[in-house]
Amino acid sequence: MEPYQIDLHDSKVYPMGLTRIDGGIHVTTVAAAKACSLLLFAKEEKSGKGVKFHEVFHIPFPETGKTGHVWSMTLKGDFTSFFYAFEADGKRFPDSYGRSFAGRERWGKLSQAKNLLLAPVVEPEFDWQGDRPLHIPYEDCIVYRAHVRGLTKHASSGTEHRGTFRGVVDKITYLKELGITTLELLPAVEFQEVMMPENVEGNPYGNSEPTGRLNYWGYTKACMFAPKASYADQGSNPVTEFKYMVRELHKAGLEIVLELYFSGKEVPEFVLETVRFWVREYHVDGIHLTGYAPTALLAKDPYLADTKLWAISWEAEKPAAGEKKHLGEYNEGFLIDMRRALKGDEEQMSSLIFRNRRNPAECGVLNFMAGTNGFTMLDMVSYDQKHNEANGENNRDGSDYNYSWNCGAEGPVRKKRIQELRARQLRNAMLMLFLSQGTPVLLAGDESGNSQNGNNNAYCQDNETSWINWNLNKWDQELLEFVKHVIAFRKAHPVFHMEQEPRVMDYLACGHPDISYHGVNAWQPEFENFRRQIGILYCGNYAKKPDGQNDAFFFVIFNMHWEPHGFALPNLPKDLEWSLSFDTSDSAAGGFYAEGQERKVSNQKNCMVPPRCVLVFKGKKKAKNLDKA
Repeated sequence: MEPYQIDLHDSKVYPMGLTRIDGGIHVTTVAAAKACSLLLFAKEEKSGKGVKFHEVFHIPFPETGKTGHVWSMTLKGDFTSFFYAFEADGKRFPDSYGRSFAGRERWGKLSQAKNLLLAPVVEPEFDWQGDRPLHIPYEDCIVYRAHVRGLTKHASSGTEHRGTFRGVVDKITYLKELGITTLELLPAVEFQEVMMPENVEGNPYGNSEPTGRLNYWGYTKACMFAPKASYADQGSNPVTEFKYMVRELHKAGLEIVLELYFSGKEVPEFVLETVRFWVREYHVDGIHLTGYAPTALLAKDPYLADTKLWAISWEAEKPAAGEKKHLGEYNEGFLIDMRRALKGDEEQMSSLIFRNRRNPAECGVLNFMAGTNGFTMLDMVSYDQKHNEANGENNRDGSDYNYSWNCGAEGPVRKKRIQELRARQLRNAMLMLFLSQGTPVLLAGDESGNSQNGNNNAYCQDNETSWINWNLNKWDQELLEFVKHVIAFRKAHPVFHMEQEPRVMDYLACGHPDISYHGVNAWQPEFENFRRQIGILYCGNYAKKPDGQNDAFFFVIFNMHWEPHGFALPNLPKDLEWSLSFDTSDSAAGGFYAEGQERKVSNQKNCMVPPRCVLVFKGKKKAKNLDKA
C-alpha cells in the first residue's frame, strides 16, 4: 500500500505550486502535455560527497485534475521530508512557484548547470521579530544599487560571507555611514547563471552545452519565488538568509528594494502574484520592475498601494495628485541629459534645470548618473569609447552612446592635470545628482571611484571587473569623503529634496520664489544654445527643517564651460550674507567646506566661477559688529 492517497474529490486548481494542507499537500502546475506527474525525492547525506537525492515516488496527476493546461491534485500523507519536481511527457522541470531549490548551491559550477532543481515540501519557520516595511518617503530616500555577489565578493570586502546575503548584512554599517536609506538589489532570485546557447529550444536542462560564460547580472528566465541558493552561505538556507538580511536592514533603518526581471512571456497574473509574494513573504519595501511587466495592473493593485514600485514609465497608470506616492519612474532620462551637460555639450542648460527641479506630485523620480547598463561614474570621465573585448563579442555588444568624455586621454593616466580634472568632474556630477529634487540612486562603488576598465556591458564579468574593490587609495578616499558630505548636506537641507516640485513662484508672498534661475546677471537666465552655465537660487522659506525652522538661502552655479565666467550674486535679505559651501575646483579642500566652517566670501556682489566647476553659496546670518562706536 502506498504511503499516500490521492483525493479524487478535490477539484481545486488554486493556488499554484505546492501548498501544505491539513494531512497532506495540494499541488498545481502548468504543462501543455498529455500526461503530467509529481516527482518526490528523498535527501541522503553522504559523508565527504555532499548531498544526494534519489527519486522515491512518481505520482501521475489524475485526468480529473486537468483543466486546460493546468494540472492539480491533493495528496494525503506525510511529505515533510521530501523534495519535489514535475514531469510532463517525459520532460522534467522544477516548480515555477517553488520557494527555494536544491541543485545549484554553487555559483557558476558547470557540473550543477543541468541539475533538476528540487524544491523542499517544507520551508523553515522564521522569527520576524515584529518586522515591517519602513515606508520612507521618496523625498527622503538615498538609494544604493548593488549586486549581492559583487558587493562583497572581492577579497578586500572584509567579510567572511563574501558574495552572499550575509555579506550584505556585514556592509550595513558602511551604508549607514555613507548616508544610504534604501538598498536596491539586482536580481537575486534563482536564475541560471551558466549561459546556454540562445538557439537551443526548450528548457535549459536539456542537452545543450554551456557557452563558458556566466550571466552575472541575472536578467534572464528564473524561478521567481525563490531567493538564489548560491547567494547564501554554503550549507545555509537561502530563504532564512534572505529574510535575515531584510530584518537586519530594517532594524538599521534601511529599506530594501528588489529588482525583478520579466521577459514578457509571463501571464499578467503571474507577475502580480510574484510581486505580491515578495512583499508579503519577504517584507521588501519595493520592487524595481525590469523587462516587460503589466504596469497598469500592478499600479492599481490595492495590495501594493504602500509598496514602492519602480518602472521605466507609468504614463497611463499614475495616480491622481494627492494620493500616496508609491510609483517611481526609473529611466535614463536624467543620466543622458546630465552627462551631456557635464561634458559641456551645447543646448543643455534647459535640460539641466528640468532634471534638477523635476519631482511630480503623482510619481516619484529616480535619478542616476550611472547604472549597470553603461559606464560607471569614473569610467564616464575616463573613456570616450566602450572597451568590451573581454565579453567575447568583438566589442560589438553594449551601447555606443555613453555621453562620456575622457578628460583628455583614454583610460588610466598618470598625468596629474587629467587626474584632477576627472576628480573635479566627478565632484560636479555628484552635486548634479544629489542637489536635484528627485530621489538619487548611487551605483555601488561609484562613491569611491569604482571602474570597469571601460566595459559598459559587464553582464558576463564575474570577476574584479564587476566586484567592488574596497582597497581605497588617497584619490578614492577623497572622493568617498566628498560623497559622504554631499549626502549629509542634502539630508540637512530640505530645500534640495522638497515633498512637492518647486513652482518657480513666490506663492508665499515672501519676496522670493521657491526657486529661480540666473545668468551672469542676477534674475536674467540665459538659455541660448551656446550657454554652458546657469545659476539656481533656492529660498529656504519654502522648506522646513525637522525643528520647524526655515531652511537657508542657497545659490548654486553650474559652469560646465571650459572657460571661467563671472556671475553676479543675487541680493539676500539684509541680515544675511553669502558664504561658500562647495567649490569643486578647490582640490586642496576636497571640494567642500564643513557645515559651520563655510568659506567666507569677501565680494558679496560678484564672483568668478572657474572652468568646469560647481559653486554652492549659502546665506548665513551676518556676524555682529562688536566694535565700539
